[in-house]
Amino acid sequence: MSKSPAAGRQAIKSVLLEEEEIPSISRRLEEAGAEGVIRWALERYGEELTLSVSFGGAEGMVLLDMLVRQMERTGIDAWVYTLDTGFLFEATVEYRERVLARYPNLKFKVVEPRLTVEEQVRKYGPELWSCVPDLCCQARKIEPQQRWLGDFSAWMTGIRRDQTAARSDTPVVERDEFFRVDKIAPLAGWSKGDVDRYVEEHGLELNPLLSQGYRSIGCEPCTRPVAEGEDYRAGRWSGSDKVECGLHIVNGKVGRTS
Repeated sequence: MSKSPAAGRQAIKSVLLEEEEIPSISRRLEEAGAEGVIRWALERYGEELTLSVSFGGAEGMVLLDMLVRQMERTGIDAWVYTLDTGFLFEATVEYRERVLARYPNLKFKVVEPRLTVEEQVRKYGPELWSCVPDLCCQARKIEPQQRWLGDFSAWMTGIRRDQTAARSDTPVVERDEFFRVDKIAPLAGWSKGDVDRYVEEHGLELNPLLSQGYRSIGCEPCTRPVAEGEDYRAGRWSGSDKVECGLHIVNGKVGRTS
């Protein structure tokens, strides 16, 4: 399994889109279909493109499968990464290994926080996720992602417009000023039904927790199953006012969920 991008490489960011051209490109790609968007991204960014996969939802599996297919067709490789906070469900970690076995040639990286769980406990005390959850997410998700994306110009995600009200205006392509990358959402216009059909047609395995009442899967201490009728994000940070981890920040605002 590959360990990192090209040794010592820092993204030149020379392939970033010009700000003024992003809206027109995004509108044009609305008609390209998800696989067309991925093919465009591979050809446009090459090794400066990276896909994030949480191994929690079906969207990530769809994008991963599509990306692998397009890489095989174009001969262009891109990096795939996941954030491992140290608090993931054991079922998620085991599932991740099964998925990776399906794609043995994937350039893949598990990105971890600078602090181990033990070091975090010594520095901030136990259960930081409970008493100061924003700080926990900053240390275990946002900082690691910021570090990883510093080596890339484009970040591909599985956001869909119909997941939450905050995502309803998600463009196919936009500039993420916080992480300083072009952000690409090939599934922006897809419905849950579209995702389910792709999963079935291509025989993709999903995280087993999804069949146990979980709908949005994050860290084990902060995630519970969702009751019928509840919002699909209701199981995240339940009992607190926190609803976002902060990974999807647009122009300094937490506007789209992780």
